[in-house]
Amino acid sequence: MNIWLLLLVIAMIFLVIFQIAKASEYVSVLKGEKKAREQSNRVNAFLMLAFLVLGLAGAYWCNELLAKETLFAQGSASIEGEKIDSMFMLTLYITGIVFILTQILLFWFSFKYQEKEGRKAYFFPHSTKLELIWTIIPAITLTVLVVFGLRHWFKITGDAPKDSMLVEITGQQFGWQYRYPGVDGVLGKKKYTLINSGNTLGQDWADKANHDDLSPTVMYLVKGKPVKLVINSKDVIHDVGLPHFRLKMDAVPGIPTTLWFTPKWTTEEMRERTGNPEFEYEIVCDQLCGASHYAMRGVIKVVSQAEFDVEMAKLKPTYFVAFPDKDPSNAKPATVAADSTKAATAAVVAPVKAKI
Repeated sequence: MNIWLLLLVIAMIFLVIFQIAKASEYVSVLKGEKKAREQSNRVNAFLMLAFLVLGLAGAYWCNELLAKETLFAQGSASIEGEKIDSMFMLTLYITGIVFILTQILLFWFSFKYQEKEGRKAYFFPHSTKLELIWTIIPAITLTVLVVFGLRHWFKITGDAPKDSMLVEITGQQFGWQYRYPGVDGVLGKKKYTLINSGNTLGQDWADKANHDDLSPTVMYLVKGKPVKLVINSKDVIHDVGLPHFRLKMDAVPGIPTTLWFTPKWTTEEMRERTGNPEFEYEIVCDQLCGASHYAMRGVIKVVSQAEFDVEMAKLKPTYFVAFPDKDPSNAKPATVAADSTKAATAAVVAPVKAKI
């Protein structure tokens, strides 16, 4: 109902403006060209002033109405993302102040310096002083903002802490694949020539480091523990977007990229913070990558260390998935069956020998 009322108000405003414009045309016919121009300028000047007031009020109203719906209301879900938020807000304050001041001056000048009888326009072709002011001040401001941005960028793309988890994420049209090192803490080697339906990442099984690597369908992270992402792509350029953590990094074919961060809240804690019982941390593709780009979504579950260990224990190394005959767990039932057969045979043979 509120939306329809708002649309009705907007329509009425446009109708009033249209009627004023038509009235201005009729006045121009009656008063002549000069008087009509002056009348038209006065109308436009007042409309400029009204647009300024309504525009600023509308921007403020939209902010009050929608700010709580943005991700900023939830806060950054990573420690490193807090710095990104601070940098963003600093940029927003600076550009916001400049925007408000310039808009006020723009529309106020349009109103104040409208055409009037006896007023002559002042010809002002050039001022070196003003040129220097509006060139040097923005240049210095932007340089400071860029320096802040580079400092945060070098941190999250630099060396991760020594106790960091290691997770590989690979993009392809249109989904994500994840790989964790096993107990050896090392990711096995890959070759693109080995990629097939049974080896979707192209793992080199001759490298023993691959024998304990794990590939879950969901990315699991530990609250408070740094994680280093090794990012790859199998086809076109993708982009690992982590909006809740305030981070993103391109996934480029043939060129692994890295990124690290520290999750602050578990998935359950975020569900409480957002009031959404179905909340999930998302991985989105921030690079247009094809027809189904919109569907390229992954899920991150941030859990405690104990929960993480339980989830990892449920997984079977991809080596054993590719070669089930080499999986020790598959050999156990056969051994038990053989032992049972021997025991049954012994039980039958023993009475026979006793009779003999």
